[in-house]
Amino acid sequence: MGSACSVPPGRPARLLTPIQHQPAHGGIAIGTETSAQGKSTLGPAPSATAPHRATFGEVFAIGEFRALWLAQVLSVAGDQLARVALTLLVYDRTHSALLAAVTFAASVVPSFIGGITLSGLADRLPRRRVMIACDLLRVVLVAVMAVSGIPIAVLVVLLFLVTMVGAPFLSARAALYPDILTGDRYVLGTAVTLTTMQFAQVFGFAAGGAVVGFFGVRVSLLIDAATFALSALITVIWVRSWPAVQAVGARESGTGSGVLAGLRLVFTSPALRIPMLLGWLAAFYNVPEGVSAPLAATLGGGAVAVGFILAAPALGASVGAIAFSRFVAPATRVRWMGPLAVLACGVLVLFVFRPPLPMALVLLGVSGIFDCYQLAANASFVAATPARQRSQAFGIAQGGMSLGQGVAMVVAGAATERLSPSYVIAASGAVGAVAAIAVAVSRLRAR
Repeated sequence: MGSACSVPPGRPARLLTPIQHQPAHGGIAIGTETSAQGKSTLGPAPSATAPHRATFGEVFAIGEFRALWLAQVLSVAGDQLARVALTLLVYDRTHSALLAAVTFAASVVPSFIGGITLSGLADRLPRRRVMIACDLLRVVLVAVMAVSGIPIAVLVVLLFLVTMVGAPFLSARAALYPDILTGDRYVLGTAVTLTTMQFAQVFGFAAGGAVVGFFGVRVSLLIDAATFALSALITVIWVRSWPAVQAVGARESGTGSGVLAGLRLVFTSPALRIPMLLGWLAAFYNVPEGVSAPLAATLGGGAVAVGFILAAPALGASVGAIAFSRFVAPATRVRWMGPLAVLACGVLVLFVFRPPLPMALVLLGVSGIFDCYQLAANASFVAATPARQRSQAFGIAQGGMSLGQGVAMVVAGAATERLSPSYVIAASGAVGAVAAIAVAVSRLRAR
């Protein structure tokens, strides 16, 4: 099932899981660029009164947040289980590593397509209804996968559809968060969500092989279908039915024109474009996860080392997100957004010295800590997004993130065929740091 940010391989996409709730939508007024509602979104808050600092207790006291959080945990863990189960099923039938890789890719690429084309549904229809419909549709699709004798090509198509249907689900959930979590609660709620998604994704992959080995592929797929059904039930019982924010057919005459309107929105407004581009920088500092196996081999480690390489940035990101959201003031988060983005990528340049495994893990963990800037980018993005196009804006941003991470990992994998993984990571970090500086400079000019 879809993850945070729906999710390509590697860490969950941190930028556009949900964030402030001023009159029309959520987020934190933390910037100098003018938002769609005329509020400042990229600079100091206009109020002389310090904003209320939310606590984790306040966040978890909100029943709808608990419901959405639990539904997504189930979704992410189930999604990883499905990927592992179907990949093993394809390999067992064909003994082809290439087809197994294609099957895994088919669970990632649709995040881009669905994010661009389908995310607007959650603006034109009630978001709760979209989430429930997506979950139930995925129950059916995954259950069909479990039928014996389904051709490989059909399995790949079904997995493609399951992942693509997850895009509007994620956009709808992300768009509901600012309505449910007001003020600074949104940032803390996002930090909690991202942290738990990190562990749900890692646990899903880690436990997936064991579950498939114990229960078999088809039973594992049925378990995954059950997680979707449980997610739908949780949404039905505990999430309110918020009205649609945009009438069907209003302003847009069709899907194509709606997509173009969404693209114009996110790319023409600096208040949206800049935090979105900062979010997309994750593609550069997620590269180590895409080359974790060859990196472990060159550092003298095996499967255990691969696990540590994957866990180090996730642990760092979890620590950074909690500390950044809890102990750093909203206005300060935004001021640090650009420098932290540069550091998240730039620290990986030190891999040019081909550090030993312990030092490599430290560098990956530090890079993960600096990833906390995504919370501020997320908040700025939400504060500037009109409520009537919030789901679509999230979908486009998340789709771009998925595409960027996929392309970056493919390029890094190809480069690793000829170069040391450490050099590939260093190069990726350098390019990412330069890109982060360019975005930060454009932000200063926009102010």
